[in-house]
Amino acid sequence: MSNDKIKLEILGLSSGQSQSGSFALVLGEVEGNRRLPVIIGMFEAQAIAIEIEKIIPNRPMTHDLFKSFALNFEITIKEVCISDLKEGVFFAKIVCEHNGQTFAIDSRPSDAIAIGLRFNVDFYTSESILSEAGIVLTDEYEEEITHTEVQKSQKTNLSDMTSVELEKLLSDALDKEDYEQAAKIRDVLNKRN
Repeated sequence: MSNDKIKLEILGLSSGQSQSGSFALVLGEVEGNRRLPVIIGMFEAQAIAIEIEKIIPNRPMTHDLFKSFALNFEITIKEVCISDLKEGVFFAKIVCEHNGQTFAIDSRPSDAIAIGLRFNVDFYTSESILSEAGIVLTDEYEEEITHTEVQKSQKTNLSDMTSVELEKLLSDALDKEDYEQAAKIRDVLNKRN
């Protein structure tokens, strides 16, 4: 990861509205207004929610096992980085230290964040990832979308829509905090640019 690290914070976790069993983990840049929605599975969402809410399960979860393993072998977790984005899929690295040596372990972002929460470390990404996949929240929308237009737009394939229609649909998805839909629209728009 380059020197353009941008610190992120967890803003929310919401259930996916178009795909059952999926969740949108919303990360936000600490010193800015861009959001990075990451679609994750139900089990990973549960592992993150349990740690955020400080719920202690009856038996250790996989991420708790990882923490115990790391602590027993004196491995320190330093930070978590959303390190790459390829064809709409995010990749992460867990930056560790052992005996004075720093190394990075490849991970899915959901697992990296679940582990990072357990070690109370900071989360980062790069400017290039945020500029490609980040969504800027603004209070002003150029045009209001009527309910009928939204329903009509959702019935058609996103790739068949014009960029103007997609921008309107993206604004509406953000307004409704439907980050999963916003991420899909963003991906279609990014493929056109």
